[in-house]
Amino acid sequence: MRPDEISFRLPPPAAAIPARPPEPVPTMVPLTIDGRAVEMPAGSTLLDACKTLDITVPTLCYLETLTPVNACRVCVVEVEGARVLAPACSRQVESGMVVKTRSPRVDLSRKVVLELLGSSVDLSTAPGLAEMMVEYGARPERFQESLGSASSVSSVAQPVKIDNDLYVRDYGKCVLCYKCVEACGTDAQHTFAIAVAGRGFHAHISTELDVPLPDSACVYCGNCIAVCPTGALMATPEFELRQAGAWRPETQAVTDTICPYCGVGCTLTVHVQDQQIVKVTSPFDNDVTRGNLCVKGRFGFEYVNK
Repeated sequence: MRPDEISFRLPPPAAAIPARPPEPVPTMVPLTIDGRAVEMPAGSTLLDACKTLDITVPTLCYLETLTPVNACRVCVVEVEGARVLAPACSRQVESGMVVKTRSPRVDLSRKVVLELLGSSVDLSTAPGLAEMMVEYGARPERFQESLGSASSVSSVAQPVKIDNDLYVRDYGKCVLCYKCVEACGTDAQHTFAIAVAGRGFHAHISTELDVPLPDSACVYCGNCIAVCPTGALMATPEFELRQAGAWRPETQAVTDTICPYCGVGCTLTVHVQDQQIVKVTSPFDNDVTRGNLCVKGRFGFEYVNK
């Protein structure tokens, strides 16, 4: 066959790309919160509804990036006709619900929860809890043992665990919110280096067989530190500065940047004090990181300080 006789077959025209189907219209659920009517998509929680109405509901074990575990009971609200108070972080909205977020029953429950926590755990580094104690008139000393000081910690006092160079574990400040366990497990890291061990008053966060952290499955991502609400888990630079009385977050410059270590593009929030990087975090509302980082992103900044 001569070259001029060669025929070329053009591929058949590609089928038209189908249009994206329209988003399903969510079923809206009407309810009333503190006398105000609101409609929420089915599957929303009472906490979602309260946020829509700009109603503040305190939380401790809740975080928008983690599965609610209903551990702290600080967010409870009163649902008309219900026998018990409902955790707003996980209770889904139902049609016709009538909810009260600051009834006497709710306030008393939150007050007692705060008193029980403050009577057994050191909450001195828990952001916002001191103000919450004042708001609800909580007096933790009512439940503390007579140890000569109304501010002494009684039931979970234990030495600080310092067994690595990156972060410190002070379980005398742990309120068993389970956030670190969730972040280490299926919600984020899938490392499962820590879990809740023991029962009742003996329940505590532990590595497998309570081995030191370097001997555990920990990969030092620090995502447990990022979600801890009380300072029980703390990066070593912050811990050392606090011990020296030199931690001054109000003077720190905070800047967002992109992690330089790989191509994922994680957002880093760099905290600088006295011209030194003292901590690195990541925004929880960032679609790339959702607050999570790896060991290099969270701790690999010391070379900058040299």
